[in-house]
Amino acid sequence: MSFRKRVSLRDTMRGIVEEPLLQMVPKSFDYIGNVAIISIPSELAAYKGAIASKLFSMRGNTRAVLNKVSKLEGEHRVADFELLLGETTETIHRENGYTYKLDVKKVFFNPRLYSERRRVASKVALGEQIIIPFAGVGPFVLPAAGKGAKVYAIEMNPDACACLRENIRINKLEGQVTVIQEDFENLFHILNSAKTSEGLVNTAFSDLPGCLSPEIDEDESFQAPENEFDRAIVPTPYGMDHFLGEVSKLVRKGGYIHFYTFKAESQIRGLIDEYEKMGLEIEFYRRTGNVAPGISRWVFDLIKS
Repeated sequence: MSFRKRVSLRDTMRGIVEEPLLQMVPKSFDYIGNVAIISIPSELAAYKGAIASKLFSMRGNTRAVLNKVSKLEGEHRVADFELLLGETTETIHRENGYTYKLDVKKVFFNPRLYSERRRVASKVALGEQIIIPFAGVGPFVLPAAGKGAKVYAIEMNPDACACLRENIRINKLEGQVTVIQEDFENLFHILNSAKTSEGLVNTAFSDLPGCLSPEIDEDESFQAPENEFDRAIVPTPYGMDHFLGEVSKLVRKGGYIHFYTFKAESQIRGLIDEYEKMGLEIEFYRRTGNVAPGISRWVFDLIKS
């Protein structure tokens, strides 16, 4: 979660960073496991070592400090980091009762969404069949599986996929999750072509890459549920709102979609109208964090009507 104290990092750097530059010291930073992550402006390049040392000392179990030097980039949605202190970017992160093993430099993980992930998991019922595209290392997957749902997790980043598989094993959820290493858009076309008027047929996907759940042999085919999914959890990457229309086709009538999007507040009214025209009832929505000036992440809990 975001790490804040009464004495801020900026306060601790007073007397170290020249006064005209002091206001540029970031107000907040994150911890993923025992790795501290901060974004240091280029104007403070001469103070990176001092800032890293201060971060290292602010929490006793810190083992590495990373400077985030780029936004999420590429098809795998991974930022570029500079290792300022420490020897490894691998870590163990614990959240909402689940354990996540990951390499911060190879996969995407947002620790600030821990309460939102807990909220969504609280709505999952025993026996539901859930699809989660952009599953990452499993922060939405594991809590849903832990509630007794059968989860189909889609992730195209091979490093994240491998971490997710390991995290399923660590958390003893092998029988609850099927992991597929694939671009969701490609998988959608396969699933949608398998649809009938009665829902999804039980189709084998023998040509999908073999990043399946640990209890399934590598050469065993993925089996889609016989009917449509009860719920979809969609932590959509920036600029990929078109996936909502695709996901909604895979969810049964009366099923739920938790959809995340990046918008200015002025766009929300139009978005509500758009969703209603798509046949989606809005049960709940809220802002779940700011990502840029004027732009926030929003979640919509939608019911397919």
